[in-house]
Amino acid sequence: MTSVRRAAALLVASLLVLAAGAEAHAAGYRYWSFWDRSGDRWTYATQGPASERPDDGSVRGFRFAVSADSSDAHRPRGTADFGSVCAKTPAKAGSKRVALVLDFGTRADAPSGETPPPTRTVCARVSPDASTAEALAEAAKPLRYDTNALLCAIAGYPARGCGEQVAADEKPSEKAAPKDDGPSLGLPLGIGVVAVLGGAAFWQARRRRNA
Repeated sequence: MTSVRRAAALLVASLLVLAAGAEAHAAGYRYWSFWDRSGDRWTYATQGPASERPDDGSVRGFRFAVSADSSDAHRPRGTADFGSVCAKTPAKAGSKRVALVLDFGTRADAPSGETPPPTRTVCARVSPDASTAEALAEAAKPLRYDTNALLCAIAGYPARGCGEQVAADEKPSEKAAPKDDGPSLGLPLGIGVVAVLGGAAFWQARRRRNA
């Protein structure tokens, strides 16, 4: 059993080193994320801004940051409610109002050489069937999209780049608010690999012992 334990220990140590190396080279992306606000809570939007058609009185947010995926994305900062954002934009027949929160992120989020503008709120008055993207175009020009229709810039920020990959050691240290999206797959996957390889080592050692 000593040889089995030694082999398993070596495998675990090797895999921990490999996992640490993989984590060090993991990457995120610098992009605008899209959020819905209900009550006092931001939730990651389940539709794109071009397909979602918010009701009058809705609050929608956009946040520029470096994130690995939707579970890692940063919410728009601060508080926002429709009443305060659209207080000076009265209701008008034949239109709807959508409150927009535009969070341009932090200096750490910014591409090299650029400085993010302050977070702003704006009330967009649009036609009743307008999408969130149309509301954004009405209130936060100029917008910039890439050839795949990915939103690259709001109100001209950032001036260049679009969803570029960012290495883990360049990623900002700011943490997003806790989410309920479940645990990361990294740890369970690592444990699974250790279990499989540990089993292989056990059977190899057993065969050598019985040979």
